[in-house]
Formats: sequence, C-alpha cells, structure tokens
Amino acid sequence: MAPRLLSPGIYCPIPSFFLPETEDLDLPSFEKHVLRVAQAGVGPLLAGSNGEAIHLAHDERTTLVRTARRVLDGNGLADVPLIVGTGAGSTRETVQLCRAAADAGADYAIVITPGYFAGAIAQDREALKAFYREVAKKSPVPILLYNYPGASGGIDLDSELITELASEDTNIVGVKLTCGNVGKLTRICTTVSDQSYTSKYPRRTATQEFLVLGGYTDFVLPSIYARGHGAITGLANVAPHSIKKLYDLSVESLANPSVLPEAQRLQGIIARGDFTLANSGVSGTKAVLQRLYGYGGCPRRPLPPISSEAAEAVWHHPHIKELVALERQISGQ
Repeated sequence: MAPRLLSPGIYCPIPSFFLPETEDLDLPSFEKHVLRVAQAGVGPLLAGSNGEAIHLAHDERTTLVRTARRVLDGNGLADVPLIVGTGAGSTRETVQLCRAAADAGADYAIVITPGYFAGAIAQDREALKAFYREVAKKSPVPILLYNYPGASGGIDLDSELITELASEDTNIVGVKLTCGNVGKLTRICTTVSDQSYTSKYPRRTATQEFLVLGGYTDFVLPSIYARGHGAITGLANVAPHSIKKLYDLSVESLANPSVLPEAQRLQGIIARGDFTLANSGVSGTKAVLQRLYGYGGCPRRPLPPISSEAAEAVWHHPHIKELVALERQISGQ
C-alpha cells in the first residue's frame, strides 16, 4: 500500500511520556497528546529528539507507533501520516528500526546522521552519502534526512550533499533542518522546489514532492517566501493552533498580501516563544505541558528534570505568557 501523502505544513515531535515511579511509558498521556496535536491540524512525529528516542528500547518505539496509529484511526484521522524517528548508531540498526516502524504502522522514517564516530566520517562525504543511500534503499517506507549537528557529533550536512541525495534516491522525500540555517534552506529550495525538478526527479510515490522543513518556527514566514514547505517543531506541542495559523497565513500571503501584517505579527510572537522554550529543553517543554494540560512529567534519566524554580521562570516568562494567550485565543480554549 502506498504511504499516506506527506504534505507541506507543520509537524510536531511528540514527547514520550513516562510514569513517575517506574519510567514505563505513560500511554494514556501519549494518546491524549497525539490526538490533541493532530486535531489542531499538525502532523505527529514519534520517537524524535523531543520524544527522547535515544532513551527508548526498540519495542517501546513500536508500541508508540501502534498506539498513535490506533488513536488516529479511531478518531476520524486515518489519513494523517505518521513520521517515526529511526536513527541509530549503525546503518544496520537504522534499517532494522525502519522496518520495525513500518511494520507497526509508520508511513515515513526520519533518520538522523549517526554522530558517535563523527571524527571519522564528518568530512567523508562518500561515507555520509553511503549511509543515507543504503538506508533509503532498504527502508520499506520513504525517509527524511534529519540534519541536527547538535545531536550528531557536530556533523552538518551541507546544501549540496542534501540536494545530491534528493536527486539520487527516489525514496528520500524530505529534510528537516534543525541546524536552523535559513541560507541552507534557501539554497536547497532553489533546486528542489522548482517544478522542473519534481518532473525530472520524481519520488518513488509519483505525487510526493521533496519537502524542505525547518527545525524551528522562528523562520516559518521567511521560509515560505524561499519556497520552503513548513516546519517540524517542538513548539507545536504547546501552540499547535497558533503555528498552523502562522503557516496558513504565510502561504496565503503569497497571493494575498493583505494578510502579511498578521502573519508577521504571529511570526514575532511565535519566534520569541520558540527561542525561550527551546532553551529550556525537553524538560522545559514537559513542564509547560504539565501546566497546560495536566500531563508532561519528567524525562528519562539521566536527563534531569527541570528545577521547580526554572519551571516557574519558563511558565511566567513574558514570551511564553504571550504565546499561551495567543494559542488560547486561536484555539478557542
């Protein structure tokens, strides 16, 4: 069966929630949150960095995929695709995780560059390309490249390498740029967002275009004008309606400049909130979710929980207060 189409838009790396005493998966909280985000029009991404994938066992990853698919299908959201993180230290394990995710119901895999031996491969372009080529060849679902130098030993895929991989393998369908490099996004989009490129280099699923997605929401509006396709952002856990509205207005403003001032206003609020929440890490995001929805909890050890003083500071930060007010206004909640 062909995968559900991955469309331009906003996607959210869902946290993995844990029970306080045992650190077992807290599936009821996970189910609530997946549904909350998806009903806001934001696509869920499971077992990513924000989902503490590095702390999950293989069977826990597949449990999350099966659970999310069941929740979506049971609530009228069967057409929503699931992206699942399948990054691992070796090519072999990455492929195994891609296959397991596909068997559990994933539509797409997002694959981070292995960084443990960064000293040996960071400057070896052929080794980097060989890794992604082999994973793409052997994965039963299409993959997205995940460029996150901070979690990859500093390895930063450049725009030429990314566009070469996009052109050479039809099972690579996008890239997430958590490097935050707007210039890189612009260069990639100059190549892959041209209609002639899509015709010349079709994906394995003919209707699927190659998506260039930012890793933050502080440049959604500029990225749309560079012909980008949206973002995968942890901030969407806290403000999914607001970020979806920003994306929609940004796209609309291309044909209707009268909505540009409102898109700029939302972009400012969201950019400030993104910076503040990102600096608080996974623990800070969970603390804000705890205040908003009554679930969130702590990360898995050894990642420490945020201190109560720091959590209070994040919650009462003017940028977070402004963002939460905006989200409540747009969502009507």
